[in-house]
Amino acid sequence: MAKAMFGAGCFWGVEYNFSKLKGVKSVVSGYSGGKTKNPTYEQVCSNSTEHAEVVMIDYDSDIVSYDSLLNVFWEKHDPTTLNRQGPDVGNQYRSAIYYFTEMQKEIAMKSLNYLQSKMADKKIVTEITEAGDFWIAEEYHQKYFEKHRVGH
Repeated sequence: MAKAMFGAGCFWGVEYNFSKLKGVKSVVSGYSGGKTKNPTYEQVCSNSTEHAEVVMIDYDSDIVSYDSLLNVFWEKHDPTTLNRQGPDVGNQYRSAIYYFTEMQKEIAMKSLNYLQSKMADKKIVTEITEAGDFWIAEEYHQKYFEKHRVGH
C-alpha cells in the first residue's frame, strides 16, 4: 500500500472523488499543514491553526498510479484560486499536495509544471510540501456524501 495526501477545497467532495477510483483502498478526511495538535473543525475554520482540509489516501500502486491520482486532483478543483474553492473561502481550502517520498515530490512538481505550461494565462498556486502530521477529522465529516446521499 502507498499513501497520498491532497488538499483541494472542502474535503467532502475530494474524498468522494478519490474513493471512486479503482485501486484506492481508503480515503480519510482530515487536517494537515498546520501548527495545532489534533485541531477541531471549528479551530481549522477560524483560520488560526494554518491547517488545510485534506484527504489521506491509501492506494494500491499496482492498480492506480500516483500520476493518476494527481490527474484527479488537478481535474476536480481549481488550482489557480488562492485559499478558496468555489464558495468556500479560507486558508483551510488551499490547493496542496503533501508528498511522502522524493519520487512523489518529483512527480508532483513535474505535473504542476506541465499543467502550468498549458495555463499560461493563470498562475497555479498549489503548494507542494512534505507530508507532516495528519489529524483525522470528526466522524461526521467521513464519507459525508455517502451519508447524506449527495452526488448520487
